[in-house]
Amino acid sequence: MLLPKYPDNPTPPAEHSHAPAAPLPAPRGASQLNVSTGAIATVLVGGVVLTALLTAVAVSAISVAVAAVVLRSLLRDTRR
Repeated sequence: MLLPKYPDNPTPPAEHSHAPAAPLPAPRGASQLNVSTGAIATVLVGGVVLTALLTAVAVSAISVAVAAVVLRSLLRDTRR
């Protein structure tokens, strides 16, 4: 049916000469990350402090909301 047409005199592919590449350095094992105990302690203390501050903000917001509801109910009773 449909046959591909090949060239009559195929030219050979050009040969490329490659310069030898520099040898790769020997692979090292997994690099070790040295973390001092001071850095770990700093991260832990910072996390505790931030958690305490977030808890204090949440408790303050809840107490302000409760106080607002109580004041609103007291003011409603005095208007009647």
